[in-house]
Amino acid sequence: MKYIVNGTVLLPGGEVSGKALAFDVGKIVGIEDAVPAGAQTVDAAGSYVAPGLVDVHCHGFMGWDASNASAEELLAMSRQMARWGTTAWLPTTMTLDWPVLERCFDAIRRAMADSLAPEWRGAQVLGCHAEGPFISVKKKGAQSEASIQRPDIEKLRPWTDVVKLMTVAPEVDGALAFIRAAEKLGVVLSMGHTAATAHEALAGVEAGVTHATHTFNGMSGMTHREPGAAGAALSNGRVYCELIADTFHVDPMLFALMAKLKGDKLVLITDSIQVAHLPDGPHDQSGQTVIVDGIRCRFPDGTIAGSSLTMDLAVRNFRKHTRLPLYEVVNMASLYPARSVGMDAKKGSLEPGKDADILITDRDFHVQRTFVRVTSFRMTAWRKPCRCHPERSEGSVRCI
Repeated sequence: MKYIVNGTVLLPGGEVSGKALAFDVGKIVGIEDAVPAGAQTVDAAGSYVAPGLVDVHCHGFMGWDASNASAEELLAMSRQMARWGTTAWLPTTMTLDWPVLERCFDAIRRAMADSLAPEWRGAQVLGCHAEGPFISVKKKGAQSEASIQRPDIEKLRPWTDVVKLMTVAPEVDGALAFIRAAEKLGVVLSMGHTAATAHEALAGVEAGVTHATHTFNGMSGMTHREPGAAGAALSNGRVYCELIADTFHVDPMLFALMAKLKGDKLVLITDSIQVAHLPDGPHDQSGQTVIVDGIRCRFPDGTIAGSSLTMDLAVRNFRKHTRLPLYEVVNMASLYPARSVGMDAKKGSLEPGKDADILITDRDFHVQRTFVRVTSFRMTAWRKPCRCHPERSEGSVRCI
């Protein structure tokens, strides 16, 4: 048995101080009042002890792109993500031609297996979030119009062990039948890149949609006479709503409102792309130029290309603009995303029996140490990289 002591432990329902978090053989054991003499301990030194963060929508990071990465490159990305508190994630593919997507799925399948190895020291690859290709041309955003296709369940069927979450526009021809069939195969369906009316969006929910992709972005907006896909997602109690909490994709004035509307169905994501954590300026991303400017990533024509967010920064941003208790904001970045894709039996909180994915953070939620399914102390912790750009502490550049 091992113990983390002298910390404030963040549990789903609140904070616990003056006790120890016990874990053993890669699993959380629970909260203990006392530590046996001679036991192995880690001193949190007054910091927070939090569950590892779960990112269900992440395209890329630090020069890697899930849409063209090998299994080895996905694992390299996973190792880096752990530095910023992400301990489990869904590599997210773009709308691509189906044979290209199948190559992505194959690489993700291999990375899933490798990240379960006992010696693995990085974020676990839980599966794939396929953002398309069954989406609306009208709301394609940064997605490739040429690769948008009609929904076809037979294409998806061989990959349901890999594709855990799939973004679909519920109004496109054939989408409702596809949603019903995919849901029966165990895939979580998300409405996104959709021009659906509120009525069409709710028809998708009735068919099996339980998730909304980067709410407000890439979907029909909400007005007082036509609530659109955004209004349908926010008002329906079955739907988990993703939020890119970088203060750029969605105005932070809406953060508290979304929390009130969605409660335990609000899911913080990064939607980070290949250029995340690269220096400001133009970068090549799969043959396209993307311009990084702090938290903003745009194509030359001004279209939003994605985000440079990390999950720990999403927590800090949301907490700053809502003043909600830290444990509840952490739930939005750990427990609720895990639950939204059916992974909460093992991930998302420091409850007994779950994987020992643990963070130690300072009082402002900057990650100090990360543990992923730890079985020993020798090779399990990543210390946060030094901050060589203090003037950009809320930006996208840090030293590795």
